[in-house]
Amino acid sequence: MLVTLLLFSLTAVAVKELTENLNTSEIIFFRSLVSIIIIIPIVAFFGFKQIQTKNIGRHFTRNTAHFFGQYGWIYGISLIPLAEVFALEFTVPIWTAIIATILLKERLTKIRVYSIALGFIGVLIILRPGLDIIQIASVAVILGAMSYALSHTLTKSLVQKDTPLSIIFYMALLQLPMALLLSFNNLAIPSGMMWVWIVIAGITAMLAHYCMSKALTYADAMVVVPMDFLRLPLIMVVGFILYNENIEWLILVGALVMLVGNFIGLKYDNRIRS
Repeated sequence: MLVTLLLFSLTAVAVKELTENLNTSEIIFFRSLVSIIIIIPIVAFFGFKQIQTKNIGRHFTRNTAHFFGQYGWIYGISLIPLAEVFALEFTVPIWTAIIATILLKERLTKIRVYSIALGFIGVLIILRPGLDIIQIASVAVILGAMSYALSHTLTKSLVQKDTPLSIIFYMALLQLPMALLLSFNNLAIPSGMMWVWIVIAGITAMLAHYCMSKALTYADAMVVVPMDFLRLPLIMVVGFILYNENIEWLILVGALVMLVGNFIGLKYDNRIRS
């Protein structure tokens, strides 16, 4: 998890650097290109049977949602402080609980309602509506988090039928043309240091998700999720040092309220499973 925190922070820095010269869809395109170049030899090594699927429609729906999740996240990084982007990203479990209730017919219990309510309180503390003007970039990050939640919900059903390798493969393969379509008319070709940041963004994101998955095999989500919260103070320090971003204590408070809500939901889910 400590490696995961460092990798996610490095991904955010790489994306922040790229937003100086590339727009959001261009960043997703080149990041997907790097991912597909990396993953094809891996697929060849383990065998192409690993990526066989009868669920290409569901892969397409999942990756459309994931694409818009990435779009909101990257767009937010280009315009608002890194800490605010990371804090608003913690709303993903809230939207996942709501979407799972609608799509997977999961039961919406009192505990889950409390968990969702705390999540929304945390968002209000971060955005401070009425005191500050809510920026479009902040709304984009929240919409991105909703898209990520839909993607996570669809992943739950996909992992029962397809391999994790196929999920990563189709993520890169399907999002590549999506990003190209949005940036086709003004696709800028990166040069020099930009390619370094693109490779860093592509590799660190894949490794971060792998490390988090491994962490979940060694420890319960009750341990992993609170540790994931540590990437917020870490990215605050990174933003302060590299980009002179202010340290907003209310962002920490709001994210902590969301973390408590997520923790309550996890504790309840664990009790139900046991």
